[in-house]
Amino acid sequence: MERRTIGAAALAVGAVGLGCMPMSWAYSGSRQRGDESVRAVHRALDLGSTLLDTADMYGPFTNELLLGRVLKERREDAFVSTKVGLLVGEQHIVANGRPGYVRRACDASLRRLQTDVIDLYQLHREDPEVPVEETWGAMADLVRAGKVRALGLCAMGARGGRRSGTRLHDATIRQLRRVQQVFPVSAVEAELSVWSREAMETLLPWCAERGIGFLAAMPLGNGFLTGTLTPGQGFEPDDVRARHPRFTAEMMAANQPVVSGLRRVAARHGESVTPAQVALAWVLAQGSHVIPVPGAKRERWVTENAAATHLRLTARDLTELAELPPALGSWD
Repeated sequence: MERRTIGAAALAVGAVGLGCMPMSWAYSGSRQRGDESVRAVHRALDLGSTLLDTADMYGPFTNELLLGRVLKERREDAFVSTKVGLLVGEQHIVANGRPGYVRRACDASLRRLQTDVIDLYQLHREDPEVPVEETWGAMADLVRAGKVRALGLCAMGARGGRRSGTRLHDATIRQLRRVQQVFPVSAVEAELSVWSREAMETLLPWCAERGIGFLAAMPLGNGFLTGTLTPGQGFEPDDVRARHPRFTAEMMAANQPVVSGLRRVAARHGESVTPAQVALAWVLAQGSHVIPVPGAKRERWVTENAAATHLRLTARDLTELAELPPALGSWD
């Protein structure tokens, strides 16, 4: 698989990563099977999808434990990215950016992952009660202590909290400027896909200008861009899509032209090419610093996603994809 470099630390990873969250958090709990997910992680590493993206809050904690089962055997094959800064309660999630907590959380993640170093440690969300420089400083101390190799930041995702007249990622860029004064940012993780292009406006070029890696979260649009979901199919109550405004039956039907466009492009490249692969190839085409991190929990999907690195979209393909209608049912 093609290799790409993450940030100032010049860390090389496979061009398509593996988002591990669906294995134990946020998607259809009845379909989560640990042994099946472990096989999927092994398959990803076999194919060169070395970046494994997780967080302590996924589960909570169970996702890191699952990855630890693989890393115990194959640590040298993997690039481990995990996150800190969010605590999961019974019915709520709260931020905690206190330096003491960050240090304890890192040690706990290392134990669960069965490793002595985290390749990329990301701040999941800023704690509004703690200056982000203090949180970032504690994370930087972990690099100096040899527990972490590089630091990353997850983009603020509160679409509905945006002030009128501001762009989605303006607040994230302000935050990045602040933490850059403390310690270099190696990577930023934010949503980017054919139907969620907001990062292209300011955040993606901001990262490119500074040599910062960009981890594209949800590059398959929470599964919609795979073309395998049916409008009105319904989702389990614990599935995030059950409450997502783009996944009502009405909006899924209205957004079928987006999937149809992906299918048309796929058909030009051969019968075996899928809409998901076109969607990932589009993300890969947005810059050499971009690494899509599609979520998957089965070997089949991991294999299909990895193959997207061999798909080269033409100028005609990219023009056609750029002209797809905007997605309906957004948060705005």
